Amino acid sequence: MKMTTSTRQVGGVMVVDVSGRIELGEESAALRDLVSDLLSKGDKKILLNLADVQYMDTSGLASLVSAFIRVRKQGGELKLLNLTDKVSDLMQITRLYTVFDVMNDEAAAVKSFGQSTAAIA
Repeated sequence: MKMTTSTRQVGGVMVVDVSGRIELGEESAALRDLVSDLLSKGDKKILLNLADVQYMDTSGLASLVSAFIRVRKQGGELKLLNLTDKVSDLMQITRLYTVFDVMNDEAAAVKSFGQSTAAIA
């Protein structure tokens, strides 16, 4: 199953619903392009909802890390929402849980953007 994405605005946060597989090739490139596009439009609070991602390889992980770095360099925040068991295991093995802010509740995740921005200021 190819990766598909849809975006929606929730309380000033751009929520990206991702489904399918994030792997080497078109999918990982499409994810990088999507984040670049959002940043170019001024969206700097990005929440990636990964609830429907069945599989992610190391290239998919690299795309997430690349997106995270790009968003941070632009003064924004990128957080992850609703990791599947497989993606969660991958995040544990690679210790990327220490890098990403991972949430399981969308409302709390959206609210956390304002809190973390306030904490930095």
